[in-house]
Amino acid sequence: MADAYKLDCESESADCRFIIQSENETEAIELAKKHMQEDHGQDYSDDELREAHLQVV
Repeated sequence: MADAYKLDCESESADCRFIIQSENETEAIELAKKHMQEDHGQDYSDDELREAHLQVV
């Protein structure tokens, strides 16, 4: 079974229930960056998201 990459925004922000999950790590990171910029006004680098927020499930 392939790995999936997940970002669960609810674990970081109690008022946001946004979840990203993809089998493609690049896609998951791009979607997470877009969400963080548009909904939370925060900019993260790919490495910051990968190291601090992205889970492999």
